[in-house]
Amino acid sequence: MATPHIGAEPGDFAPDVLMPGDPRRAQRIAETVLTDARLVTEVRGILGYTGTFDGRPVSVLASGMGIPSISIYATELFRFYGVERIIRIGTAGGMAPHLEVGDVVIAHAAHTDSSIVGNKIPQIHFSAAATFSLTAAAAEAAGISPGKPARAAPPSDAAGTRRRRRKNGRVYVGAVLSSDVFYANRPEVNEALVAHGTLAVEMEAAGLYAVAAQEGKQALAICTISDLLFREASLSAAERELLFDRSVALGLAAFANA
Repeated sequence: MATPHIGAEPGDFAPDVLMPGDPRRAQRIAETVLTDARLVTEVRGILGYTGTFDGRPVSVLASGMGIPSISIYATELFRFYGVERIIRIGTAGGMAPHLEVGDVVIAHAAHTDSSIVGNKIPQIHFSAAATFSLTAAAAEAAGISPGKPARAAPPSDAAGTRRRRRKNGRVYVGAVLSSDVFYANRPEVNEALVAHGTLAVEMEAAGLYAVAAQEGKQALAICTISDLLFREASLSAAERELLFDRSVALGLAAFANA
């Protein structure tokens, strides 16, 4: 039966779900990446599709913006539709000074200023972390092997990250900030986060990780750097769509190999 926010029927979703924020992006993934994709929900304009990729069933559902929104959709997918793994495919603002627009961050952890996540367990600061197997598979697909020592990084690289140069940017594994505030003006906080190895800021990963932990499921966020906090630089709409495909490919590889 349908849930308050998803109009699909039992069995309409695959065990693996890609989750961009934008409904149009979900539609684009369904139309250009999946085979025989069919629309399974469109409640409130949040589009969801199910098809196949390399013969494996895969679904895609938009999450909307922010931790409350992604928490609702992830909970309903995990709890009522038999979904086992969700990978957020999104964009993020680069915080670490060595990042460039077009780079990709595989977020193994997500700090947050959200009380929804931070106060999830009374008297405890909850640590929002991705599922290791998905993180490792995505990193391996990017040419980064978590089982081997990291190559020496240049002095400007943040601590605890690994990277590989790519034709259209680099791929890093590291922590992100999931913020409830989009238009935040807090340079000292940003500096401290970067000093502690934080790579980028977005608005959903910590919520997704917390829901997955609560429901006993798996989750990961893979984000394309669309703009930078420390200088003027941003991707055009066309560039976003082109480079966004790289995150989708890493997510699909993680599903196939984790």
